[in-house]
Amino acid sequence: MSDPMRIRAVNTNGVTEVRVLMAHPMETGQRRDSAGQVIPGHFITEVTAVCNGKTVLSAMWGPAISQNPFLQFRFKGANKGDKLVITWTDNKGVKRTDEAVIG
Repeated sequence: MSDPMRIRAVNTNGVTEVRVLMAHPMETGQRRDSAGQVIPGHFITEVTAVCNGKTVLSAMWGPAISQNPFLQFRFKGANKGDKLVITWTDNKGVKRTDEAVIG
């Protein structure tokens, strides 16, 4: 299992700003190792953010995203103290879910 995501969610004047740092190799499948063998692709394909049972972000990603991706977004409708759940799934079926309390 990969390292936990670093999530920061702050609500100011009714708008919640979220910053997420994900630990993932995000290998494209196009690079070669020192022996000339292709390194298999391993990248996040889907990211979702749920607050109070409502999906506030849904994204489909591919191999063009950098290693250890950073995601930032804003949404309305949450309050301080609400729980935000971020989940990603990669092309190998690995899934990671972490949560944060909105401050």
